Amino acid sequence: MSTQDFADLTLFITGPTYIRPEIREAGQLPEFGHRDAENVKRFGPIMSGLREIAGCAADYHVILFNGSGSNAMEATVRSLVADGECVLNVSVGAFGDLYHKMAVQNGKKAAQLKFAPGEAIDLARLEAALNEHKPACVTFTHNETSTGVMNDMKAVCALVRKHGALPLVDGVSIFGGAALDLSASGAATYATSTQKSLALPAGFGILFVSDEAVEKAKKVQNRGFTTDIIGQLGRAQKNQTLTTPNTTLANQMAVQVDYIINTEGIQNRFARHIVMRDLTHAFVRSLPGFELLAPEGHRSPTVTAVRVPAGMTMARLKNVKEAMRAKGYLFDPGYGKLNTDLEEAGQRVLIRLGHMGDVTPDMVSAYLEALRPELLK
Repeated sequence: MSTQDFADLTLFITGPTYIRPEIREAGQLPEFGHRDAENVKRFGPIMSGLREIAGCAADYHVILFNGSGSNAMEATVRSLVADGECVLNVSVGAFGDLYHKMAVQNGKKAAQLKFAPGEAIDLARLEAALNEHKPACVTFTHNETSTGVMNDMKAVCALVRKHGALPLVDGVSIFGGAALDLSASGAATYATSTQKSLALPAGFGILFVSDEAVEKAKKVQNRGFTTDIIGQLGRAQKNQTLTTPNTTLANQMAVQVDYIINTEGIQNRFARHIVMRDLTHAFVRSLPGFELLAPEGHRSPTVTAVRVPAGMTMARLKNVKEAMRAKGYLFDPGYGKLNTDLEEAGQRVLIRLGHMGDVTPDMVSAYLEALRPELLK
């Protein structure tokens, strides 16, 4: 097989995302030993840079897991939910459901509070669930990738803490695309990954861990090996990973974190995401029969989910995907399982428009104009 057989598409899906040529080139930097002094030259700036992007300092530890954001999320379940304790999994979509699945498959006593697709967390319903289940930990999604709903993280964390529980937050699809102010958020842990708003290849899960979460983990039995926060932390405090990392990705990540902080600027990056969100919303409003799914005040700066007109089927959206492929783009015809459920229920299905990472407003505008005629056929 020739490398010419591989299409070089500009990705407008919700991850993996478009990677700048400079980051592709950084993948050719020299390999290094992950227990050698060269390791610290990469991971030292990475760890400190991630804290700066998150808006925290030494009040949170940073752990890099080999794998993805799911690995970091599962570690919080294994390390922070003790035998006999209840974990409440709050879900506004597929990835909130994933957190619940992790809890169940790890044998935890898990309860779930589900909201309909497009809804954000309702604090009154959450408080009722907290009173009913009296959980030790509560998981929820900051930014739900399947629906484009952004929850009010600080408000949810505050309510969870009012009931004496630890908030465990999934921030996979928003970190690096919006201001976080982690130190003031109330989160006990915050999980994310490389392949979405950080605009890097997949390969590392990232977990921010508070001191109180570390102390809680020390009291939990059977934390596993790679899912053991305490075991991971020993290496993370030396700017290392527990197991052998993808050193190519580490080189790319060191270059990208430096670019975000020192070239683009963190606040400029966040502002660019708001511009791209607004461009996308204006585009959706210009299409007859199309509607934004997430409610006002809870619309993600990184991904927009859109209800398509009645009669537009999943099969039709697959045709749009292939038409956009021919134009050099990868289009997202919606989260598969959710669309299947919606179509079977006779409801309008969704598309997703990604606007995260290193794509620019000009790139987003060009993509949307190329997409317009395909959606209106």
